[in-house]
Amino acid sequence: MRFRLVSVALLVVGTSAVSAPALAASGPPVAPALASANMEAVIKAAQIDPRRPGTALTPGAKASVLLVERALDAKNLLSPTYVDGHFGTKTIEAYAAWQRSLGFTGLDASGLPGRTSLRTLGEDRFTLTKVLTPGSRLTYHGATMNSRTKAMLVEAERLLNRRLGITQGSYNPGGDPDSAGTHDGGGALDISVAGMSSSTRTTVVRRLREVGFAAWLRTPEQGDWGYHIHAVAISDTDQSPAAQHQAGDYYLGRNGLANRGPDDGPQVTKVTWEEYQRG
Repeated sequence: MRFRLVSVALLVVGTSAVSAPALAASGPPVAPALASANMEAVIKAAQIDPRRPGTALTPGAKASVLLVERALDAKNLLSPTYVDGHFGTKTIEAYAAWQRSLGFTGLDASGLPGRTSLRTLGEDRFTLTKVLTPGSRLTYHGATMNSRTKAMLVEAERLLNRRLGITQGSYNPGGDPDSAGTHDGGGALDISVAGMSSSTRTTVVRRLREVGFAAWLRTPEQGDWGYHIHAVAISDTDQSPAAQHQAGDYYLGRNGLANRGPDDGPQVTKVTWEEYQRG
């Protein structure tokens, strides 16, 4: 009797040992990991590529832009002809159509990707890394801006060891006809140069550029305005189209004006705020 009980126990153990791997092998298949789109790279390309004379690619952005373009193509918003890694005008138009399909209007449907629309586009296709957000709107030095722009300005002031006066902030649609809509969205500032020497003006522009602004000294000879510094926070996803174009032109060595002349500001390594923070 004792022998028979032991035999049954061995049989049960043996059955478990054989069947366990079979049970594991018959489980549900593991879904492949989604590709990752670098949002910082996508936004940089969306600013620069539409301003290029050809279809050159923004360094480091091709793989991420292709993910976005393939998703737009899958939604019949972008012709396969333009799925090439170049975030040009056709991709901007397709992305604006995507934003409108989500119910966005105005500057929220300019074709410059935002966090919400980009994540929604990537559902079941790609995930986002290095996510950008302009943050909430606030008042600093008496001017309206977003928290990302404020953080950039505060750091520039720290480097300069001086307070900067803001003569025009962001989110100011129609507030200055001479700005061509640059200040309609986020990231755009005009800075007073009252009491500054010529060398100080140049230093201020340099520091603003070093923390991630596309910045230039504006002069009366350039337009119907007095001396001031104009700055656009690169890769601010609340930018107006005019500000997007200025950021792109800055990367391409231009002055951010309608004549698209050569950049007349101090030369620095061009970085975004996020790149500056990472050192």
